[in-house]
Amino acid sequence: MFTLFIVGMAGSGKSLLTHSLKEWLKLKGQNVAALNLDPGAALLPYAPDIDVRDLIDVERVMRNYQLGPNGALVMAADLIADSVEELRESVEEAAPDVLLVDTPGQIELFAFRESGPCITRDISEGPKAVVYLFDAPFSKRPFNFASNTFMAAAVYTGLLQPQIYALTKSDLVSEDEINLMVSWSEDPSLLEEALESHSGASQSLICRELIKGVEQTSLVQELIPTSAKTNLGLVELYAAATRISAGGEEPT
Repeated sequence: MFTLFIVGMAGSGKSLLTHSLKEWLKLKGQNVAALNLDPGAALLPYAPDIDVRDLIDVERVMRNYQLGPNGALVMAADLIADSVEELRESVEEAAPDVLLVDTPGQIELFAFRESGPCITRDISEGPKAVVYLFDAPFSKRPFNFASNTFMAAAVYTGLLQPQIYALTKSDLVSEDEINLMVSWSEDPSLLEEALESHSGASQSLICRELIKGVEQTSLVQELIPTSAKTNLGLVELYAAATRISAGGEEPT
């Protein structure tokens, strides 16, 4: 089994990509399952094969612990770690070749709490990877792209799993804007130049120094333009996943 954790900032298109990738893999004849890990999700564009909401009810958490909505989501995120064995049993019962994990909308609830690495480690056997999402309309501003780069590095530090980088919602920006963002990922000096042109001096200086640190890690190298609407980039995304999972062979 190969597990892909779909991770990104709120609104970056995690659930939509999970849906599109699942349907695309099914058409390829892959045995694929989707796991919803967001206990606060009100509506999903796909029917999860495994759903954390069957185990954890955010409204009940609010009542039982006398918490507001945000506090309940934080508590629920920690409760998921206590339920990881039940989730794992459901995963083993489904027995997919590929497991897509749609992580919570608020990235910090998964990537930056102690429960995140626990869930990542224990929810399934076999190789794993994170698909980190760069929201294209958001990331076309140099400062936002840099912020996403820092966030991707922080997620890697927290979860310590191989990462694939997807430029989501690419159908909502121009081809020139896509090419520009891809160039920023390939050559950080181009991002530094863009920051100097579009940001204030202090902001540019801070970003430039942080980018140098991220550059030394060689984390964000290949940014794959994708679209959940048109299926753009799913071939390339899956190819990157198979290189991690089985040296280029499809998971079986």
